[in-house]
Amino acid sequence: MTTSRVAWGLLLVAAASGAVLALGCGGPVPGPVSEEQAPEAAGTAPPVPKMGPLAAGRSLRQVGLPAELARAAVPADNPQTPEKIALGQKLFFDPRLSADGTVACATCHDPARAFTDGRPVSVGIHGRTGQRNAPTILNALFNKTQFWDGRSKTLEEQSGLPIINPVEMGQPSPDAAVAGVAGVEEYRQAFKKAFGRRVNGQDLVRAIAAYERSLPSFGSPFDHFVAGDGKAIDEAARRGWELFNTKARCNKCHALTETKRDTTNFTDNDFHNIGIGIIRHNVVALARQAQRELASGDAEAVDRAAIGSDMSVLGRFLLTKKAADTASFKTPNLRNVLVTGPYFHDGSQETLWDVIDHYNKGAGLQNPWLDEDIQPLALTEPEIDDLVAFLASLTSPEYKELAVRELKRQQALSRTNRPQRDTRRAFGPKPPRPKPPQL
Repeated sequence: MTTSRVAWGLLLVAAASGAVLALGCGGPVPGPVSEEQAPEAAGTAPPVPKMGPLAAGRSLRQVGLPAELARAAVPADNPQTPEKIALGQKLFFDPRLSADGTVACATCHDPARAFTDGRPVSVGIHGRTGQRNAPTILNALFNKTQFWDGRSKTLEEQSGLPIINPVEMGQPSPDAAVAGVAGVEEYRQAFKKAFGRRVNGQDLVRAIAAYERSLPSFGSPFDHFVAGDGKAIDEAARRGWELFNTKARCNKCHALTETKRDTTNFTDNDFHNIGIGIIRHNVVALARQAQRELASGDAEAVDRAAIGSDMSVLGRFLLTKKAADTASFKTPNLRNVLVTGPYFHDGSQETLWDVIDHYNKGAGLQNPWLDEDIQPLALTEPEIDDLVAFLASLTSPEYKELAVRELKRQQALSRTNRPQRDTRRAFGPKPPRPKPPQL
């Protein structure tokens, strides 16, 4: 454990506790993750981010990274090779995969922003806005399913859908995307080198998936703490870790089991209705529309509904048509959560304090599908600060500068603007849940 790493870990958690912040020295520091984005011209997409050093694949020799689990996540029919990863990285940043040559995968997954875009919902070709917040690609290799509703089981399936979604990259077909790069000699050589054959759609998504699997992100102060360095995080983060597994009930979803602490991925790989966005929509009417219009096995139709229509609020229900899955969304991995806001599937919460306030008050009063584990938590302000300190300690070293700035920004907002805060409800009894209507 180096002195600089200890100092960084203490700096993050001290910031969460209200201590004076100091920026590290070194190269240029990216702007805050959730800072207000400069508006694009009407009808245009955001600029494609530059590749930069943060786009490079990551080593499996990171503190806390389960190398065997990472290797097991690689499918037998798409083994990792340097040539394949390099090709996938090039494709990931190439706007020629989109219908009008303006949008790349990196448009929504910027390496400088921990492979998110910092927007509540993402923006695609012609400036079209979707319904979902862009999740990070970091550690996506460990996901049991992909997307907020789990509509893809593999990264290969996931990689292809945005290309043909009319709100995202807008290609009319996978073949059209292939045509956009097949005429480029550099790609013809790269595909031949990586796969031994000419450019084709199946290998295109395999290459992108291979690149995405090269992006595990560990080595955080918390990882060093778990590995035995007692000075890697401070007392606030330690208290937050205890709260996470006890009073705050975060382990109900952000652990593999409720009785065994998870220090790896912080997710149960399941789907939950946590009471976000549901009162803004006529969920019953949307559910009935989905039952009429969407076949569960039609991946493209479900993808279009999830990104481009109000049916997006139905979450997992879009796939299963099960009432219990209404407005349920995937439990996200919490690594680098400080620098991947705004939060939740719709990007509706700007700070980690907003997120905790939402859970603290017990979420939706009029939500008949609310997860049974959601209840008022009676967390005090110091306890909320401790939880944020713990979450901040999950930031990987390549984002340490960004994390300091983002924590300072969020903390300042939390002292003046807390739209989800409801102390009376947080310290009150669990409200009765309405009976679910017939869908």
